[in-house]
Formats: sequence, C-alpha cells, structure tokens
Amino acid sequence: MIKTVIVEDDLMVASINRQFALRTPGIEIIAAFHNGKDALSFLSRADADLLLLDLYMPECSGLELLSQLRQFNQHTDVIMITAANDAAHISEALHLGIVDYLVKPFQYERFAEAMDKILLRKAVMENGSSFSQSDIDQLIALRRPSEKSREMELQKGLQRHTLERIRGCLKAHPQAFLTSGQISAETGLSKVTVRRYVNFLIEQNEAVSQIEYETGGRPRVEYSLSPFKAPCRT
Repeated sequence: MIKTVIVEDDLMVASINRQFALRTPGIEIIAAFHNGKDALSFLSRADADLLLLDLYMPECSGLELLSQLRQFNQHTDVIMITAANDAAHISEALHLGIVDYLVKPFQYERFAEAMDKILLRKAVMENGSSFSQSDIDQLIALRRPSEKSREMELQKGLQRHTLERIRGCLKAHPQAFLTSGQISAETGLSKVTVRRYVNFLIEQNEAVSQIEYETGGRPRVEYSLSPFKAPCRT
C-alpha cells in the first residue's frame, strides 16, 4: 500500500482529493491536514510514501513544508495540487523534486494520470535491485516528465487531458492536415480552444501548420503532427 497524506486547507478540495485518491487501488490515506504546520509535525515522526500537497496554506505554505522535508532528508513523493500557475512557484516545486503538478480545477482523468505515475514508479523500483539503462531512463521520465513542456503548459493555464484529446485527434490522422473545425468536430471542443492548444503544440515543435489556398473560398489554416510535412504545391 502507498501511505498517502493529504495537506489542503480547503475542506471541499481535501474531500475531493481523498475521493479521487481512494479510487486508485493500492492507496491508503493515513492522515489529512488543513495547514502546513500540523502536517510538518506529523511527517517529522511518521513515514509517508506520497504527499498530496496544496501550496497556499496558513502558517506554513506547501513549498515551505516541502523544503523542510527535503532538509530533513525525507524523499516522500509529492504531487502538488494548487491554483498557482506562475513560473516562480512551478520552478521551485520542480527544483524540490515533485512528481507532478496539478492546477486547480482539474478533472479526475488528470488526477488519475498523476497517480499512475506513482504506481508505475513504485512497480519499477520494486522490480529488482539492479536496473538497465532503459529502466533508469523510465524512472527519470516518470520523476520529471517533459519538465520544460510541463512548465510551459502550466504557465499558459492548459489542461493536460484537453491537450491529450487534441494530440489523439491529430495522431488518428497521421498523413493528413486538419482544420480547427475538423478537430473541433472530432473532440467536441470549441474552435477557439482547439486553436489555443494546437498553437501550443506548434510552439513545442509537436505540430505544424499550413495555409490551404485551394479551397475555392477563403484560405484556411490546417494542422498536423510533426514530422509530417505538406507536399510541395505546384
């Protein structure tokens, strides 16, 4: 069992975190606190495998608590759950070795993705006393997955599950360019949302765009995942 502690000052959010966590097999909630000071006192004398940690809390913030734990040489896995999406807080949290960073509000699917990382990492670590290079690469990827990309997602206020829906749509058409209208129809997202997320993928070099002039009407922008390139038009 993964012994889990919830630290969240909002009672409703703490309840949601508990409900979501308990939907994951292998998770045991051993304590819950509504301020960082009490949580730090508990964690200084008790073992915990996972911390679901808010950032803004009275008496002791989440980052202050986490910094203290690291100074005490406690390597508890941490999923930060917060409304803070600015670069300074994200950078400090990553520096302190969090496993994942969830921006409120979030859906269960995104929470489940974070928990899957914890479970998979635990399974890999328990697999044996020695590791191949590929095992080590997997562990590092789980610990800090696409850190630069993740930080940019958070800064822009993007939702991971929405991004994955758009990625999935583009992956389903690997040899084609799609308009925002076509992506919208397949994903159920608005065209405005589609364009926002596809532009992020373009910034990350995950997607490319082209302007289609042969529609007989107004030119339109079309999108595809990299590295597919449009054929030269003659």
